[in-house]
Formats: sequence, C-alpha cells, structure tokens
Amino acid sequence: MKILIVDDSKLARMGVIKSLKEIEPSAELFQAANGLEAVAIFKAENPRVVFLDLTMPVMDGYEALQQIIAIDADAQVIVISADIQNEAKQRVLKAGARNMYPKPINEEKMLQIFQQDLLI
Repeated sequence: MKILIVDDSKLARMGVIKSLKEIEPSAELFQAANGLEAVAIFKAENPRVVFLDLTMPVMDGYEALQQIIAIDADAQVIVISADIQNEAKQRVLKAGARNMYPKPINEEKMLQIFQQDLLI
C-alpha cells in the first residue's frame, strides 16, 4: 500500500512514519515537505492514503487537499495538524478529508485511524 506523508517538519514526518511502520509495516512510504510536492507525488504515485499537515510553505494543506480531491474525489486524506480549532476541522472535512487529528500521532491513534477512518 502506498502512503504519502506531507509535513514541512521532518521530525513530524518521522513521527508519523514511526507510527505507520507499527500498523502497516509493508507500506511503501512517500514524503513531501509542502503541498506543491504533495500534489506532484500524488499525481505520480496515486497513494492509497495521504497524511497531510495544514500549515506549510509554498502551498498549504488546504490548497493541497483541494487539488488532491480534484484529482481523485475518493482520495483518503487524513489531516494531522497543530491547528485544532473546530473551524479548521470543519473546513477540511467539507473539502473532502476523511478526518483530522491533532499532532503528534502515536501508534494508538494511528491504529484508530486505520480502523475507523480508512477504507483499506
């Protein structure tokens, strides 16, 4: 299974990857540091799942989410962000994200995401 992790923080990406490897050890992982890279990787690799931060340089997560959903309306995007305001969550859900979780993600939360939010 192909999974794309998008965050401008390498440390945040590594945290998501660590949790993913416990839940989905055979996953093929791709990384992007901003929304522009994420959209390009999404087009090229068509990952099954995208873990997406919101606040990033070049192109933010909101714009990346819109472009990813425009490419594939069934894309499985999980937003992981430090922005935990209800407004942000409503905005990403309306734009097509499956769900939104606060940073950081641990193994327990990752298991919950795979069990409740994703169609695998």
